[in-house]
Amino acid sequence: MVFLKKIFRKKNEFALSIERIIGFYPENISFYQQAFLHKSAIKDIEFKSFESNERLEFLGDAVLETITSNYLFCKFPLKDEGYLTQLRAKLVSRQTLNVLGVKIGLNEFINAKLEKESKSIYGDALEALIGAIFIDKGYLAAQQFVEQKLLQNHIDIEEVILTETDFKSRVIEWCHKEKLSFIFNITEQEDKKEKLYHAELLIDNGLKGKGAAFTKKKAEQLAAEEFYKNTLS
Repeated sequence: MVFLKKIFRKKNEFALSIERIIGFYPENISFYQQAFLHKSAIKDIEFKSFESNERLEFLGDAVLETITSNYLFCKFPLKDEGYLTQLRAKLVSRQTLNVLGVKIGLNEFINAKLEKESKSIYGDALEALIGAIFIDKGYLAAQQFVEQKLLQNHIDIEEVILTETDFKSRVIEWCHKEKLSFIFNITEQEDKKEKLYHAELLIDNGLKGKGAAFTKKKAEQLAAEEFYKNTLS
């Protein structure tokens, strides 16, 4: 792709850097270059929206979930569907992916023009990278990267099992158990290039938690986390 050559002049050096991260040399370098092109940079340099990493992120998200599901299915043969679902949710959560993205050095490659720091771009870029590997090398290569480079090298499964991350689900379960009504009220605030979402958790019409983030889901999780840590933990 011609537009990517304007951003990454030294193709060979870039490819070698990617090889050190994923464990094999890329065939089609342009996929990997696109995986690190954030939509904020697109607006700055007047590229088209589909040239950002969002389409690869969409694909990588699905590939990552499939690989992780199979990994957990094989690793925990005696665990039921509920257990596997909750553990998978922790492993592919935005928080986990953001940490992994930085751990493997993706922050050195991301091309973004953000006025405010957004940690989610690291997790987004990681998903886009997985999408790029899948297109370039196929499912087995993507599986090798996820299982060997991410799950086995950088994640302590036992620690993840003991760590609570899905506060929204825990709060909802508690409300059902206590027969209490609940609702998450969402308001939007324009923040130039991105929308900022504000969430309020109301339980029996009482305000119990607040959260603000650049996605609705994250804002709701933050509101639920505030209540969970102050009341249920």
